[in-house]
Amino acid sequence: MFSDRLKKLNPYKPGEQPKDRVYIKLNANENAYPPSAHVAEEVNKFLSEKNGRLGLYPDPDSTELREAIAEHLNRTGGVLSVPEKAAARLTQKITKDMIFCGNGSDEVLSFVFYAFFNADKPVITPEFSYSFYPVYAGYYGITLKKVPLLSDFSLDTDTMLKNAGSSTGIIFANPNAPTGIALSCSDIKKMLDVWPADLPFVVDEAYADFGTESVIPLLAEYKNLVVVRTFSKSLSFAGMRMGYLVANPEVIQGVTTVKNSFNHFPADIICQTAAKAACLDVDYYASTTQKTVATRDRFRETLLKAGYKVLPSETNFVFARHPSLGGHEVYEKVKEAGILIRHFDTEGIRDFVRITIGTDEQMDKLAAVMVSLA
Repeated sequence: MFSDRLKKLNPYKPGEQPKDRVYIKLNANENAYPPSAHVAEEVNKFLSEKNGRLGLYPDPDSTELREAIAEHLNRTGGVLSVPEKAAARLTQKITKDMIFCGNGSDEVLSFVFYAFFNADKPVITPEFSYSFYPVYAGYYGITLKKVPLLSDFSLDTDTMLKNAGSSTGIIFANPNAPTGIALSCSDIKKMLDVWPADLPFVVDEAYADFGTESVIPLLAEYKNLVVVRTFSKSLSFAGMRMGYLVANPEVIQGVTTVKNSFNHFPADIICQTAAKAACLDVDYYASTTQKTVATRDRFRETLLKAGYKVLPSETNFVFARHPSLGGHEVYEKVKEAGILIRHFDTEGIRDFVRITIGTDEQMDKLAAVMVSLA
């Protein structure tokens, strides 16, 4: 009854979503802070004044939202932790024809795989990066060429570039997940200078707002650069589902063709309304992002002093290894204390746990547990 394609699928496994107990949930890189109050105000206003539009299809092109995202990026430079500094790096104005919106960045990534990667050659990606990349590769029958990380868990860019000529493109998260380590914009520019101009170069910036740089300024020079972003992390939208691309207009047109061949209306009208409101409240989201960064750095120092190995992070999570216990054992002991963190049972990173940064109060409770284990 089922197709051979279905039998070969290996679905994505998200972080644990508990139903039997209330936990402090630090396992899915969700934002500890709620969306801006302006978001709820605009949604409530829509429901009270324009609820008749719920019976009509939304704008399939998300035109007003794309305008709002473009303006948001022009104000923040794609980095909410240092918006003024990042915005100053922009070398061109971002316009709506450089934005594509989808139902979360996972859907956007699916369209990217379909639009840019052929099945006759492999896609270059780090050995450890976002675990949806292998899922989409399997879904579309695409081979991944996984390049091992260096001993410090950073990307081996030299080896990635050496494989360029035999590839159909490259994709990696920056900052990387689950390690949290970021390449600088200048590092990526050096890669782009070597990378073939006719092959796609995809950078997944799901966590860039928590770092110090975005590669969006490089779009002015590199037409093959494709930047994937999401509202789920820094904009507290994990429950709403909104992701987007930033790229040159011809790239956006190609991905739009894929979208219109799959689902003409991916972003519903409530989500578009809420997302537009979120884009406007830069001050609020800059504040919550900066709080998360400060909490992250403080928590990381606490673990380091307790003897943990904790990788440098420019995300809203840290990747840590206990000095003697295995990652699964740390995960279980923390769970017994009523806190969920993430463990990947994968060779090479099995001893680590990934910890989402919550509020100061949540992280203090977790720190007390983890320090007691050291």
